[in-house]
Amino acid sequence: MLTIGLTGGIGSGKSAVANLLQQLGASIIDADRLGHEAYTPDSEAWRQVVAAFGEDIVTAQGEIDRRKLGAIVFADPDQLARLNGIMHPLMAGMVAERKARLKADGESVAVVEAAVLFEAGWDSLVDEVWTTNASTDAVVERLRQRSGLSEEEARKRINSQMPAEERNRRSDVVVDNSADLAALERAVSDLWQNRVKGKVHQGNG
Repeated sequence: MLTIGLTGGIGSGKSAVANLLQQLGASIIDADRLGHEAYTPDSEAWRQVVAAFGEDIVTAQGEIDRRKLGAIVFADPDQLARLNGIMHPLMAGMVAERKARLKADGESVAVVEAAVLFEAGWDSLVDEVWTTNASTDAVVERLRQRSGLSEEEARKRINSQMPAEERNRRSDVVVDNSADLAALERAVSDLWQNRVKGKVHQGNG
């Protein structure tokens, strides 16, 4: 099974690329969704995060308020490092477990979609890394429309992440998403035909 790590900064189009790859036949392991699962009330991650950041981040329903937690960690690099130190190792185990299950089911291509693939060290769990890239102005506009963030909040989120140049340098494939969806569809389709299919057939041969 070929495992692709799919990463990219916030608002750069990771989810759009993941959706296109899924339509072409890949199985998606969504790290953000795993993060939601990890935050299930009274889970190991939930207990550790609440112990680290206090009861104030817990809603009346007993769930972690991700927006409130996000406001804390995106404003302070030390707090972000603290959260990541709890979550990344726990989620690495969840990713490895999903991968093993997909392989046992006979899947030929798995995609691990994760914004923090490099920061979390999850690139060691995949065969190659693809990163999505878009201009900062385009990303700011997407975040304002999608999440209702102000320009200042959007730029703070962007600046809290690994620089795009470093992410691109460490990746095997850079998918440009500065244009429209049609251009992105063509780029992903070409990569699937010319890169993925050959590797999958080689592996099966």
